Amino acid sequence: MTIPRMRAARSPKEERTIAAKSASRAAPATSKVKVDPARCQVHARCIAVAPELFELDRFGSSSEKGRGIVPPGLEHKARLAKANCPEFAVEIIEE
Repeated sequence: MTIPRMRAARSPKEERTIAAKSASRAAPATSKVKVDPARCQVHARCIAVAPELFELDRFGSSSEKGRGIVPPGLEHKARLAKANCPEFAVEIIEE
């Protein structure tokens, strides 16, 4: 008969690390896009590659749709829009 081994007690730091990892798996990070109106020169490349995320505002500049929240599955389009902006006006914020 084998005797089961007892696991060594974890330190409080190890417990916090494990809890943080579990929480990050449970709740996926939310991404937001933001257009800096001072930098935008209306090349509209962001709208061309991600019309689901960007639109023209009332002043004719590109702006984020809604509150800028990137729906799941469109993160790649947000990155494409950022990479294609020649004025570096598109920012991606991870929350």
